[in-house]
Amino acid sequence: MRILAWQFSSEKPIYVQVSDQIVSNILTGVYKQGEKLPSVREFAVLAAVNPNTVQRALSELESVGLIETQRNTGKFVTQEGGVIEMAREGRGEALASDFLKSMAALGYSAEATIGLLQKAQLKEVKCDERSNA
Repeated sequence: MRILAWQFSSEKPIYVQVSDQIVSNILTGVYKQGEKLPSVREFAVLAAVNPNTVQRALSELESVGLIETQRNTGKFVTQEGGVIEMAREGRGEALASDFLKSMAALGYSAEATIGLLQKAQLKEVKCDERSNA
């Protein structure tokens, strides 16, 4: 079985994209609070990047407190739930802001956008009810 390399764009430095992917994995529970992370070399193989790039990404995450290094045992997701929740909120705010900007570019006001979101949510609820019935 061949593991596919992570996909990168030219818009941001690779280490930032590696960092973003690891943060996403933490926020979505792929890597759980307190869990040991793969080694730098394992991440480098997964992402198909240089280990120095991974080390830089992990250093960034350590500087913001999302991961911790335990001497002689490796790197772990923080035990501090508040740090993870702050990162989740920050990511959510950034996504919401980008979404609102995209909708504004289409000519939608914030109020109209909220209306569309509510309409979409109702459709999702109805779909869920039908699939659970």
